[in-house]
Amino acid sequence: MLAPPNFHHLHLNSVDPDRAIEFYTRQFPTTAKGSWGGFAALKSPNDVLVLFTKVDAPPAMMPQSAIWHFGWHVTDARACLETYKSRPEVELLPLYTTDEGGSVQVSSDTWPSVGGVLGLTRSQIAEAKAKGVKPAGGGGFAYMRGPDNALVEYAGDHPEERFNHVHLYQEDPIAAFEWYQKHLNAPMRPGYTPAPVTGPDGKPMRGTDRTWPALNRDGMFRSPRAGVECGDVSMMWYANQGDEPLAPSRRQLQDHIALKVADLDAWADKLESEGVTFLEPIYPLGPTRALMIEGPSREAIELVEVR
Repeated sequence: MLAPPNFHHLHLNSVDPDRAIEFYTRQFPTTAKGSWGGFAALKSPNDVLVLFTKVDAPPAMMPQSAIWHFGWHVTDARACLETYKSRPEVELLPLYTTDEGGSVQVSSDTWPSVGGVLGLTRSQIAEAKAKGVKPAGGGGFAYMRGPDNALVEYAGDHPEERFNHVHLYQEDPIAAFEWYQKHLNAPMRPGYTPAPVTGPDGKPMRGTDRTWPALNRDGMFRSPRAGVECGDVSMMWYANQGDEPLAPSRRQLQDHIALKVADLDAWADKLESEGVTFLEPIYPLGPTRALMIEGPSREAIELVEVR
């Protein structure tokens, strides 16, 4: 079996890559401006890149693709929040605590989650209120609006600051997990054992209970969920939140995800034999080679050869 790929980069389209990189290096000071393969790059200390392609018009965010947002571990989310409040270039986003209104800026300021799911249903919120449950405080997850309208998460408290995840949606989260395991040999993210939700007909479905805190006042569906590890970067997902199919990610703000492999020819043979859709066969990429495939919900995935 070929070794599981590690995360190489997230590729963004941007009207002003230099300004975007300046924003990220200011908010996440362990990052640095650089370049890779002819692209402007944001370098994270865990050997992960965010690459940028300059575009003439603001990149599309809708219709929704499988790639939802990306994020950082930080050492102190609350200290970051206080710093960001003083910076006019940072737009902090509210996390709604119920569909009746009310919001917090960091998740640990509302009722703590149960069962490992990052949110409570209406009935769980009512139970927490009845029991007088108090917010846990401390580290939590929070969001800001980044350049080009990017949705950026920061979460702590962690030992070090680093790029740590890409969060996705999938049409069928459990089938997507099986796809990543079969075709990319990706290990499960710890704590994300897939738990299917099925309808009366026995077919997979999205859970019916909305949960909070959420970026949308209406709440979000957090079951089923699944996720994989690509080195020290997590890729995890919930079900498609809307009724329209997820759109291809190419040429949107979050254009594609890239994973690094040691033997690109071996991977090309494996993926072709398994009937995976190729968006681009092997091509030169900076100092190396790459290929582009399509994931289970039309997310573009680049495999980059790093020997």
